[in-house]
Amino acid sequence: MKALVLAGGRGTRLRPLTHTSAKQLVPVANKPVLYYGLEAIRDAGITSVGIVTGDTGHEVRQAVGDGSRFGLEVSYIPQEAPLGLAHCVLIARDFLGDDPFVMYLGDNFLIGGIAGLVGSFEEGGFDAQILLTKVAEPQFYGVAELGPGGEILRLEEKPEAPNSDLAIVGVYTFSPAVHEAVRAIRPSGRGELEITDAIQWLIENGFRVHSHMVDGYWKDTGRLRDILECNRIVLEGITPGVAGQVDRMSEVTGRVVVERGAVVENSVLRGPIVVGADAKIISSYIGPFTSIGRGCLVQDAEIEYSIVLDGSSVDGVSRIAHSLIGRNAEVSRASGVPNTHELMIGDHSRIQVRA
Repeated sequence: MKALVLAGGRGTRLRPLTHTSAKQLVPVANKPVLYYGLEAIRDAGITSVGIVTGDTGHEVRQAVGDGSRFGLEVSYIPQEAPLGLAHCVLIARDFLGDDPFVMYLGDNFLIGGIAGLVGSFEEGGFDAQILLTKVAEPQFYGVAELGPGGEILRLEEKPEAPNSDLAIVGVYTFSPAVHEAVRAIRPSGRGELEITDAIQWLIENGFRVHSHMVDGYWKDTGRLRDILECNRIVLEGITPGVAGQVDRMSEVTGRVVVERGAVVENSVLRGPIVVGADAKIISSYIGPFTSIGRGCLVQDAEIEYSIVLDGSSVDGVSRIAHSLIGRNAEVSRASGVPNTHELMIGDHSRIQVRA
């Protein structure tokens, strides 16, 4: 079995961050979301992976390389434009050959891995298998409508008026039959070849399509609140450890990771949090569910429930919360009345806030 990982798309819901960075490389607990998917594929016993890339292909290639760091053999498949998930299968035909495969959306976060999904697909002899989960806003997802016996009646991509609250999780398994399906369908009203249309074609033409509910935790990390929630979930399970320097004036409680080369002076760290390598935390408060990237500076500041990417600085600002701060950004003090700040800042930005 092979794997097809989709790492293209424009990430419009995470702009301005994704103007300059691949959405699949936004970190959760200081590790890119894409890495979690690649590790899940490896742990399911799959080693041959094709990664479909778009405008940020160079960045993805730099981050993943030949895949050897994950125990994988990675090939890259450029997509000229975001023309749909089924289009990704179409252009990956030579790589996939006649092998069954897992298709994994690189910005999806699934706790518990995919070994069970792969095993049930192989044992069941299905032509396609989809995962479903109940969501509060199904209009943002592919949606499945099931019959009284649990059979799939209809699939629809991002419907304006959903017929159910069952979203299709971004991990699929297919037999070679899907290649006929993606050639048979036509672009949707969005101008894309939808994978939901391809699966619907398989259903209507008598192929075996199976679905089951996700037991564990899943998120599509296309929105700020979803990335922060994933960060929270991962941080709750980290193993605490201090490899950097923490002085006697500092207070460290809960699950806290301080990576090698990091320095903490006269500060309060309340986990779960992770402080990246070579970061400096000086006279500051870092509250629960916060990830501080490599080489960051946090000084005379308060941050909680946030993600700060590599190389950024936060200086003299009180109570930043529910925020995602891009790489090499600078957040500094401005005059005025103190407030709680909610920020989403793109890479190489500079911002002044009232503090």
